[in-house]
Parts: sequence; structure tokens; C-alpha cells
Amino acid sequence: MVGPSSSHTAGACRLGYVVQAILGGMPDRAVVGLHGSFAMTGEGHGTRTAITGGLLGHRPDDERLREAGAEAAEKGLEVEFRTVDLGEDAHPNSAVFEVQRGDERITITGCSIGGGRIRVLEIDGFSVDVSGSLPTIVVVADDVPGTVARITGLIAERGLNVATVRVDRTGRGERALMTIETDEDVPGVVLVELAGQSWVHWIRNVHQLNA
Repeated sequence: MVGPSSSHTAGACRLGYVVQAILGGMPDRAVVGLHGSFAMTGEGHGTRTAITGGLLGHRPDDERLREAGAEAAEKGLEVEFRTVDLGEDAHPNSAVFEVQRGDERITITGCSIGGGRIRVLEIDGFSVDVSGSLPTIVVVADDVPGTVARITGLIAERGLNVATVRVDRTGRGERALMTIETDEDVPGVVLVELAGQSWVHWIRNVHQLNA
């Protein structure tokens, strides 16, 4: 990893990386609220630079992280950092991302829990638990019968093992967000087929990020 801190640098980069993956690529603009230790000591540990590098699509061991600010300016990525208070229950190394890419806007909250490991806890108000330690697909779909079975069935047909499935919804018959972790990356052809379903609003692939 690029140091100096596994939690404030590597973990911060991983958060940025997962956020851009869920968004579908590098955002045009990001407003990042830093909570607790991230806000108080993050500047000295390179947290802001690491988050910016992650939003550019760089992984924690990429030497380009050191120049992420200059690269973001060249590529048109506008990043604004703020200090926020997410409450006493929030992990001290937490951040909330408000990101925009074209017409797409997503709000994501996550934390760096030590040793370069992360947890994404909320996506647009949906409760999730994404670590990036396994390949993960994120799906927003209508809450209709058979959606989970259809998605996991397509994955199983490709000989892939589903490790975990988590579902949260806004209400019965409304929208649901699913996170599905697999032992191997889901082939692009499966993602394309799923994206073509009338009940799917969007689908993203978060590739494995080893600590």
C-alpha cells in the first residue's frame, strides 16, 4: 500500500474506489464529509489525497495516489471536503460521499475499520454492508417477486458461488437494493443480461480489493 496509514490512507483510498465503482466510474463532482478522526488527523495522513485517488479509480498500492490532487484537476474531477458530525455511534474513521456523474447522483456512507479494511454502510438511504473483500454486485430493482432468485440463478448458471446476499427496500412493492458477494467476478455478459430486465434500475460491479 501507499502509506503512511493503513486506516487513514489505504482504507480511505478503498472507500473512494468502491464509491466510484458503485457510481459507475469517476465522478464529475464529489462532496466528501469527513467525520471524527478522518476530519481531525486525516490531512496529515494523506486521507484527502487517498480518497481523491480512489475516486479516480486507483487502488491502495498505486503510486499515483501521491499526485491524485493534480491528476483530479487534469481530469476534471472536482472534490470538496467538509467536516461533518455523523453522531456518537458512527465509526471515527467515517465519511459520507455525495457524488455525481452526468445525471447520476448517489450518496454513500462508509468507514475505514483498520488494517486497510472498509465497510460501506449506506447507499442512497438503503442499509448495506459492503467490504470490497469479495467481488460484489450492487443492484437497484423494483421489489417484485422472483428478483433475488433470478439474479442469483443467473450467477449460479455460470458456475459461480454466491457468498452472501443482502436486501433492503424502501417499502413493500417499491424499490429494493441488493448486494451480492461472489467468490469470483461475475462475467460482464451476466451483468448485461441483468441490466436488461425491466425491473432493474441499475447494476454495478465492485471488484475485489485485497487488504
